[in-house]
Amino acid sequence: MSTSIFGRTILCLGAAASFSFVSPVHGAGDVERGALASRACMACHSFSAGRHLTGPSLAGVWGRRAGSAADFSRYSDALKRSELVWNAQTLDAWLRNPAAVVPGNTMLFDGISQAGTRADLLAYLQAVSEGRVSPPDRRHPNLKLADASRQVAAVRYCGDAYRVVTADGKTSQWWEFNLRFKTDGSADGPSAGKPVIVGTGMQGDRAAIVFSRPEEWSAFIRRECP
Repeated sequence: MSTSIFGRTILCLGAAASFSFVSPVHGAGDVERGALASRACMACHSFSAGRHLTGPSLAGVWGRRAGSAADFSRYSDALKRSELVWNAQTLDAWLRNPAAVVPGNTMLFDGISQAGTRADLLAYLQAVSEGRVSPPDRRHPNLKLADASRQVAAVRYCGDAYRVVTADGKTSQWWEFNLRFKTDGSADGPSAGKPVIVGTGMQGDRAAIVFSRPEEWSAFIRRECP
């Protein structure tokens, strides 16, 4: 699902739309098939309580009021005002056509037309919420454990390029448009004052430097030409 199933910010369930489930309509959903379908949701959602990604955690979603997951602050106003409670009926309608259920929400997802796929997802979500199933949780790597080759010591900017010096003494150069600066204040984010560089491009030509807090940027990024 996406930031959507409860708060939509960007798409996530969009991945589910491309999931090729063409099986016939099922009456009661199948938990095992739902577990397979749920992999599309994990691009944007965690199943661990309190662990939010692009969208809120799906742990305990069954019976929860829409827009109310603890510590998730990126819900759309439309969803927060909806007063929906997530159950078989409301979730099925949401997965079928979120724009029709909550007009004005920001979820970029056209819906899942196959009733059988929706039923399977609902069976799985209910099983997870009730503790009958322990789903694998897809976690981001713990950036506090990054080795010296990824720990950033300095960032220098000149012309249209950044030079990134890592703790192992090596320097790499990046076209300014291909280097992003991000923050991760979660438990798996970098330690304060110890940003980490991670590759983000299929061809190795893009990367992101992840800081603990945005205030650290000015301490590391300096305009300086060789």
